[in-house]
Amino acid sequence: MTTLLIIVLAILCLMVVVSLVRGIIAFLQTTKVDLENNTSENITEMQLMQNRAMFARIKYQALAVVVVAIILMISR
Repeated sequence: MTTLLIIVLAILCLMVVVSLVRGIIAFLQTTKVDLENNTSENITEMQLMQNRAMFARIKYQALAVVVVAIILMISR
């Protein structure tokens, strides 16, 4: 059981990193030129992508904390 939970934890940690990188990439695509040109449709799309990626990161982190808590409870 512990082995399965550690595998799940590793997958969740990988998903945290992936969603973090996706959020950073979306942030970097919003360049200073886009902001100065006031292209609102591109800015809004990038902001939504950033928000979705960061919300996914928070969900995966919360699930990872729950898995760690379960591992700690089982190991006692």
